[in-house]
Amino acid sequence: MKRLFAYPYIVWMIIFIVVPLVLVGYYSITGTGPDGETYFTLAHFRRFFAPVSPGEPFFDRVFVRIAVRSIRLAIKSTAICFALGYPVAYIMASPRFRDNSTLLFLLLVPMWMNLLVRTYAWLAILGRNGFLNRVLAALRLPTMDILFTDSAVLLGMVYNFLPFMILPIYAVLKKMDPRIIEAAQDLGANQLQVFLRVTFPLSMPGVASGITMVFMPSAATFIIANLLGGGQYFLLGNLVEQQFLRTGNWHFGSAVTVIMMLLMLISIFVLSRVDRDDVREGGTLF
Repeated sequence: MKRLFAYPYIVWMIIFIVVPLVLVGYYSITGTGPDGETYFTLAHFRRFFAPVSPGEPFFDRVFVRIAVRSIRLAIKSTAICFALGYPVAYIMASPRFRDNSTLLFLLLVPMWMNLLVRTYAWLAILGRNGFLNRVLAALRLPTMDILFTDSAVLLGMVYNFLPFMILPIYAVLKKMDPRIIEAAQDLGANQLQVFLRVTFPLSMPGVASGITMVFMPSAATFIIANLLGGGQYFLLGNLVEQQFLRTGNWHFGSAVTVIMMLLMLISIFVLSRVDRDDVREGGTLF
């Protein structure tokens, strides 16, 4: 009977996950000849890493620069989300904090709106005559012109993906057994030692989940870069969108998608190793 209930989910996963992945992998290693014949090739991957001119440095190549820019912005947004999100999750999970349900509700409300709508709102806030500059002008402070810059794209990423950092960490901290904290305090650990040697290592599964849930969409996003970057900041997500929807080169677009997935898998593998090591090291207090 249990297997019977599992069949719809298996069918759903095959149709919407397995089949698209197989198609992307197939298109990435195939090409179409002049007569319409299909052949296998790795030319699309070579094109991604190929230099424009002989002797061009590796990191100066066009598509490599796009990948580096995407990863750099994703790392920055992930680091900022972690720096902002961990204290919020820690405060919300504290038994002395009584308004955690209200704060959790305020975090979830923006997620009820579409990502496109939330990002469009920042155009009205960050514009030259937007809300932010009007407030600064009313306070007789210098106005800011950050729209269509890296800072605007980074701000949009942090705003949209911050809840994905807070919620996993909050869930892990909330389920943590308070008797472990009491045992550490009974052994003479102060608050800083309890946090560094007990709380933080035990919260690493939530941290790893949060980092993964922020880093992956940050590296693959194209809507935020299009709107807040004004089309001037081309990321890997924009490259995939261009190849599939504008250029019509599904083979190269699939190759870029495979490269993105490999980068994501590497990051997940590194985080899983760090997660296991930190939890293992956090098993003792002193």
